[in-house]
Amino acid sequence: MRGMLTPLARDCEVTLIPSGERAVMPAGTEVRVLQTLGGNVTVQGDYGQLMRIDEKDAEALGEDYLAQNPKSAEPQAAAGEGPEGPFDEERVWEQLRTVYDPEIPVNIVELGLVYQCKATPLPEGGQKVEILMTVTAPGCGMGPVLVDDVRRKVQGLPGVKEADVQLVWDPPWDQSRMSDVARLQLGWM
Repeated sequence: MRGMLTPLARDCEVTLIPSGERAVMPAGTEVRVLQTLGGNVTVQGDYGQLMRIDEKDAEALGEDYLAQNPKSAEPQAAAGEGPEGPFDEERVWEQLRTVYDPEIPVNIVELGLVYQCKATPLPEGGQKVEILMTVTAPGCGMGPVLVDDVRRKVQGLPGVKEADVQLVWDPPWDQSRMSDVARLQLGWM
C-alpha cells in the first residue's frame, strides 16, 4: 500500500504540508501514502503536494488501506476519555512519542522539539501539564497542527485536567537537539 497510488473513497479534509492550511480533496483523488505514524497519514498528491490525513479520516483511503493498517480503523478516544488510573508523567512522555513530524519519520521527542514538560497538581485535583515545544523551521505552518495533536493526546491521559501546550521559537531548533535514535533513524550517524 505504501508508495502505491490510492484513490480516496470519499471527500476528505487534509492539512497541506508545510503551510498547515486545510483543504478538501474530492473522492477519487489519487494519493500516494508516504508514512503512517502516530495514527496520521502523510500522502502525496499527483502534483507532489504533501498532505496529512488525520487519524479520524484514515478510512477515506479505502478498504485496502484499512485492511493493511487495522489500527487506523479503530475509533480513538476523545480528550478526557483516556484510560482510568493515577497520573503518571511517563505516560505523558509516551504520548509525546506518538506525535510525528509529517515530513520526517521521527517523533517530536527524538527530534528534540519538546523543550519542557512539567506537571503541576491542581488544587481541585488532577494535574496541569505544561509543554513548551517548537518545530524544525520557524515558518512551518504545521506548528499549530502539532500543538493540537500534543494537547489532544496529553489531555486524554488519566489524571490530566489541563494541557497547556505552547509553541516557542527560543532557543531556535537545530539538528544538535536530535537524539542519537533520531540520527540513526535518518541515517545521519
